[in-house]
Amino acid sequence: MSQLNISPEVVDEHALSRAAAWLREAGVALPTLSQLADPSTLPHPRLAALAQADPGAPDPANLWRVHWFNDAAGSGLAEVPGHLVLPEALTGVKAKIVVALGNRFPMIGAHKVLAAYGCLVPRLVTGRFDPRRHKAVWPSTGNYCRGGVAISRILGCRGIAVLPAGMSRERFEWLERWTTEPSDIVRTPGTESNVKEIYDRCASLAEVGGNVVLNQFSEFGNYIVHYHCTGPAMDRVFAELRRAAPGLRLAAFVSATGSAGTIAAGDYLKQRHGARIVAVEATECPTMLQNGYGEHNIQGIGDKHIPLIHNVMNTDVAVGVSDRASDSLNQLFNSDVGKLYLVRRQRLDAQWLDTLGAIGISGWANVVAAIKVAKHFDLGAHDAIVTVATDSAQMYASERARHLQRHHPHGFDEVHAGEIFARHLHGIEDDHLMELTYSQRKRIFNLGYFTWVEQQGVPVEQFDGRKDPAFWGRLQASVAAWDALIEAFNARTGAVL
Repeated sequence: MSQLNISPEVVDEHALSRAAAWLREAGVALPTLSQLADPSTLPHPRLAALAQADPGAPDPANLWRVHWFNDAAGSGLAEVPGHLVLPEALTGVKAKIVVALGNRFPMIGAHKVLAAYGCLVPRLVTGRFDPRRHKAVWPSTGNYCRGGVAISRILGCRGIAVLPAGMSRERFEWLERWTTEPSDIVRTPGTESNVKEIYDRCASLAEVGGNVVLNQFSEFGNYIVHYHCTGPAMDRVFAELRRAAPGLRLAAFVSATGSAGTIAAGDYLKQRHGARIVAVEATECPTMLQNGYGEHNIQGIGDKHIPLIHNVMNTDVAVGVSDRASDSLNQLFNSDVGKLYLVRRQRLDAQWLDTLGAIGISGWANVVAAIKVAKHFDLGAHDAIVTVATDSAQMYASERARHLQRHHPHGFDEVHAGEIFARHLHGIEDDHLMELTYSQRKRIFNLGYFTWVEQQGVPVEQFDGRKDPAFWGRLQASVAAWDALIEAFNARTGAVL
């Protein structure tokens, strides 16, 4: 494990001292993972300072907002993470489908900034990353690299974003505003599912002195931070729902696999509630379901490989969702025509419909998968399915324009809106869904061999070691050690308060 994963121990005292001095000069202090899991424990001076900090700025104070408990304005704390409970009139199922809102995270409006923090801080506090001389390379399909660039700006180091050229225009516009130089935006061939091309470019960047690649697909800090922070946050949302409905059962946690960071929350919720862990992918690129290949547009979920940090042997269900569904729902809920149809014909509240703008493309893919799960397992009013909207519709106006051009070149009217509602919501069936047996889990696990052993050089013994639940148990138990290192680092900087 010490070779496959970064262990919580200092490896370079000189680099650690330089990093602490650098952040001391910048006045930057680091929250512990436990503080991000429960921000009510933040020091009162920190909470007071946050009131003066712009949530959208590269302000060191915003490191203390990298958690699920920001309020709707992004400036204060909420007792319960922001979430939406979708009504049966929308989903067509009695089970409560609950969507946690990632757009409340600071700077990037997406929860991937939490993953970026979880990947970089372990290197920083062990002397593996010196912001004075290292550049952080952030391989991504869009949001993780934005989170990484934001964290890099705060730490005063260069952040290099690596992402497919075919991602939404809004991602690149954000990066152009936040990166230090135009060369810090590296466009790789293809679109959402072209992850191998990202890895190849990172391999060449890693050969350049001073570049440190923080690969979210293989950095176990990504798993740890989501297990320890996202898991309890989702549990807090469920606790609030069960307070109003004491008999409620947490039936499943649904997450697109992506880098397999967010789905680590499923391990936490399964331990606490026995919830099924449901992994979502695109039917246009059915890797888990059919060992497949292809190209899709559910931006933010990657594909064509199994992430190293995915605890496959603990995953219960794999579900495929078409990007035609997520693109169509993005159009339905974010157009005047679509909203008018939903108010007039489906009798949905206009003000409530406006809140659905907090759900982006991958969020709608998760919702569709949750509906499939509810139908497949005959879930009822006493069941809840929790899922996540990584980002909001704000990131996808250009994708809506492209969808209209491709599928509605002669205009989009209420008839088209009704067709989308009927086909991609109430007409959802439990197709492209597989309950995973042990044998099927092994098959999916083994798919990772070709990426991680053959292409990326992970020793096969260490690759296989991830089948053992004890491997993941050690990761989960390492949080106290990481928090101790963060506190020791803050003591060196003198900037805790």
